[in-house]
Amino acid sequence: MISLAMTQIWVHDQDVAKDFYTNKLGWEVRQDAVIEELGGFRFLTVGPPAQPDIAVALLLVPPAPIFDEETAAALKALVAKGKTGGLFLYTNDIQADYEALKARGIQFYEEPTEYPYGSDSGFHDPSGNTIRMAQVKPGFSSTSEPGVA
Repeated sequence: MISLAMTQIWVHDQDVAKDFYTNKLGWEVRQDAVIEELGGFRFLTVGPPAQPDIAVALLLVPPAPIFDEETAAALKALVAKGKTGGLFLYTNDIQADYEALKARGIQFYEEPTEYPYGSDSGFHDPSGNTIRMAQVKPGFSSTSEPGVA
């Protein structure tokens, strides 16, 4: 069986991202290692405490030879605009989690709003990545135990 273990998002500053995902979103660090053999590459992952088998890698846009200067600059600009994808989070109490995250300093660009599939809201991480948080109605969810904060 093939299963999802990790996904990654681009960040502008790994220390700022680590602070946001752990202290504001309430996640935990899974790995934080510098790999000297890869030019000092820092491998930083975080994840929700209730889902120990899932991690999100918070990676810097790599310089040459991985990406040329033009590509790296374009990717950084797209990340800052929230246009490179993002994360979708489920919760079983969107209003309570919305209030808790606001109290931790997260600024939402969309308050919890009713849609046909449930209640949904949105915010950005410090790099600009889009994060959606939803309380999904029965029949629309692909998870058995949603939860975020």
